[in-house]
Amino acid sequence: MPSDFVLKAMNGIHRGMLKLSGGKLGWEMSRMPVLELTTTGRKSGARRTVMLTSPWQDGDTLVVVASRGGDDKAPAWFLNLSANPEVEVALKGGASRPMRARVASAAERAELWPKVTAEHRNYAGYQTKTSREIPLVFLEPKA
Repeated sequence: MPSDFVLKAMNGIHRGMLKLSGGKLGWEMSRMPVLELTTTGRKSGARRTVMLTSPWQDGDTLVVVASRGGDDKAPAWFLNLSANPEVEVALKGGASRPMRARVASAAERAELWPKVTAEHRNYAGYQTKTSREIPLVFLEPKA
């Protein structure tokens, strides 16, 4: 499984590609839009931003997958938004907007997971690597 160092390095490389291309490359990966998710550190209280893909969108609601590449450990961003669901999201390099994160219920996940994995098989592969059920997270506009 990827180490924290590798994950941080990948985020840094992705940001570098965006900067070097003037924002022209890197806002789509594997046929999914890329977004910047900013959470509040559950221990530090500091703002933490990561680059993620969204395999499913419904209007203004975006879905992200807390897979961490199939690791048994949940990603730090997921732990952060579980502690504080108030997040900021910038989609495809647009302006950040306040959103609220919500972990999909068992029924929502049961309905959506097959759709996500049918379109993006890598997530199904990640699920086979871990005994933890990989959560789906809804990023919803604040009312």
